[in-house]
Amino acid sequence: MICQLTTTARDHAKLLALCALCLAPLSAHADWLLVNEDSQFNFISVKAAHIAEQHSFENLSGSVKADGSAHLAIDLASVNTAIDIRDQRMRDLLFNVADFPNADFTTNIDVGAATALEVGERAELSVNGKLRVQDISADINAEVTAVKLADHRVLITTTKPILLNASPLGLADGVERLRAIANLPGISLAVPVTFQLLFEKTL
Repeated sequence: MICQLTTTARDHAKLLALCALCLAPLSAHADWLLVNEDSQFNFISVKAAHIAEQHSFENLSGSVKADGSAHLAIDLASVNTAIDIRDQRMRDLLFNVADFPNADFTTNIDVGAATALEVGERAELSVNGKLRVQDISADINAEVTAVKLADHRVLITTTKPILLNASPLGLADGVERLRAIANLPGISLAVPVTFQLLFEKTL
């Protein structure tokens, strides 16, 4: 027999310890899942040449696999500009969420560099991946900082804003529709993006 079960407290403790040892290797190679309520994804729009406004997406999901493959999904319908009618126009005229509800970013990251940190330590990482909006993908380069908050929690933030341009992503016509309906002299096609993403290791 591998082990003999008894009703003593000592044997129960031994059994729990054995189970913990068996599960430890699995935990070390577990996936990391994004915690939406503790994450942020922000962007800035500039209209009429010099009026800058802050916006965000409220619903995010994502994961990092043990092999370093990472995926972030942005619910475009969750755009929040603090003005309801503008949110609706972005959903309908810019993102066309009825047909394309999400934007997706895929990349590979150095999981070992992040998880090898001591709690409280940080590391700067270069991230190269693809951003897909509607049916168009674009290469994205970003510098991020990983901070180990606890053994099972890592926070990844942009070291500096990521500059996205609406044209390569097929959104220039949507920006023009927003400009026309709002009767503005112009809306910049360049958009600075920042994020703060908290990941927790699955058990």
